[in-house]
Amino acid sequence: MEIALGLLVLVAVVCAGSALGRKLNVSVPLLLVLIGVAGSFLPFIPDIELNPELVLVGLLPPLLYAAALRTSLFDFGSNRRAIGLLSVGYVIFGTLTVGLVVWWLFPEIPLAAAFALGAVLAPPDAVAATAIARKVGMPRRIVTILEGESLVNDATALICLRAAIAAISGVVSVAGIAGDFVLAVGGGLVVGIAAAYVLTMLRKRIRNVAINTSTSLAAPLVAYLPAEAIHASGVLAVVVTGLIMGTKAPSMPNGAARLSQRSNWNTVQFLLENSVFLLIGLQVRTIVDGVQDDSLGAGRIWVGCAVILLAVLFLRPVWVFPATYLPRLIPSVRQQDPAPPWQFAAIVSWAGMRGVVTLAAVLVLPEDLEHRSVLILAALVVVGGTLTLQGFTLPALVRILRVQGPDQREDALNQASLMQLATAAGVAKLHELRTDDDPPEVVSMLKRRTQERGLAAWERLGRPSAETSTPSERYARLRLAMLEAEREKVLELRRGGEYAHEVLSAVLERLDVEESMLDVSLDEIDPSGGGGGEGVAKPGGECDHLESAEPREVPGGAICEDCVREGTTTVHLRMCLECGNVGCCDSSPATHASRHFESTGHPVMRSIEPGEDWRWCYQDDLLG
Repeated sequence: MEIALGLLVLVAVVCAGSALGRKLNVSVPLLLVLIGVAGSFLPFIPDIELNPELVLVGLLPPLLYAAALRTSLFDFGSNRRAIGLLSVGYVIFGTLTVGLVVWWLFPEIPLAAAFALGAVLAPPDAVAATAIARKVGMPRRIVTILEGESLVNDATALICLRAAIAAISGVVSVAGIAGDFVLAVGGGLVVGIAAAYVLTMLRKRIRNVAINTSTSLAAPLVAYLPAEAIHASGVLAVVVTGLIMGTKAPSMPNGAARLSQRSNWNTVQFLLENSVFLLIGLQVRTIVDGVQDDSLGAGRIWVGCAVILLAVLFLRPVWVFPATYLPRLIPSVRQQDPAPPWQFAAIVSWAGMRGVVTLAAVLVLPEDLEHRSVLILAALVVVGGTLTLQGFTLPALVRILRVQGPDQREDALNQASLMQLATAAGVAKLHELRTDDDPPEVVSMLKRRTQERGLAAWERLGRPSAETSTPSERYARLRLAMLEAEREKVLELRRGGEYAHEVLSAVLERLDVEESMLDVSLDEIDPSGGGGGEGVAKPGGECDHLESAEPREVPGGAICEDCVREGTTTVHLRMCLECGNVGCCDSSPATHASRHFESTGHPVMRSIEPGEDWRWCYQDDLLG
């Protein structure tokens, strides 16, 4: 009962704290840490002692797997040098330098134990890094590098920790450390690839959604346990499996299983991720009480812990800036990957929050180690200090350095372009498969439904939604109201007892599926009207039409005269770059811009909506 009650209270506090953080627009992870700290000193809260096995086996693998599923393997590969220098080079650098600082401060602590603490403090936490990065809204490359670092650095740190613990017991050699490192890395890679292959083959053949989703939920342990059994890096195996599975998932059959996996992993990640921060805070009283009687003295211990925190904060930029710019002194590297602005390196340097893995790993130190409680307190101070100092000030640093996150208008434009290309491929497949026996109304309905998604994407461009309601938005809101009426009718009939429960459940489930799709489409609408970008998309390609199209001056107060004449509604204005005709896009009822192309053959148009500067080639379906 006590365990069940504790879990219930934990989930309730996590949910309440998350809701409060979102309402107050405060970082949820940092708020939960503070709630945990306050709770640890309440008399009715029992002492919380974190079990390292629970974290390293029960929490870390699923959290890393969830993060790896969302990480692009292609982006990871394109930033592999930066990720490698941080996740391997910086961890080794931090292990050695922080270890020497600890030994200098506390000569009574064995050097091997100091290096063990250095390994524990070296890796920024995967949960803290991704949670703060998503909240701040950093440039995508910085987020990719931080997420990639946090996915791999735990494996490096745990390998270093194993070597340091072996040195504490006196059984270690350089050859042994090198062999363990090769086994950990090589074995983790092999097991991760093998696990991803087996799971992919299984999930391709499992049509049942519940079984398919359960297989996905078991994936972290499927990768972790075999790797640890052969003394390889289970953490690395989980990350490799997650990266591969996340890349392979969209091409696998069974879209319902993919939706179920995404929904379930979002829930698992929410509970585990936020519980981790709450558990960090709940550790405070237990760890502080543990050093009261240490022979080093309370004053010396606290000063030493503060110096270790400063060393951790200082040593990260000492590594990051040279690691960012020294490789680019090589001409070939500089040509392929020009140096980023110094602001990028500054943000990466300051985004080094430590988290629950640090606290769990330090508890792995031998129980009979002298001054073990001091090392645990040092880990707590570094975790709390980095989460507080860096976590609370990182958003302000991003604003001060004027580093812009992803442009929402650019994203919307690229999404619309991608949807247009996907729609064209779908329509082409329809023409390939259709026969003369297919009813015309069926073919027309298929075309209309596949084109509606692309039209909704184009409608998110242009004027703010506050000025006008687009057809797709209006459709979604009206359909939601209709679905609510339909659900109320089904529930009314259920109370009458005239229909079987299974029949009613099937109908309600279909209504829920359609409602969830409409909710997503409304959530994607940006109420601010686009976020202040210029709407310049990444080109989808180049063609002769885009290259030869001459720029034209945008006329003031332009309107779609065909809409005025025919009495139709204009959604998004476009101008032909050959003759200057202004027409409305395909989201408008009359699609005058497309009709102009079909009648004249003029291939290139451009948007003339405020703040937008992009072109589209009708001939080649390319955005420029």
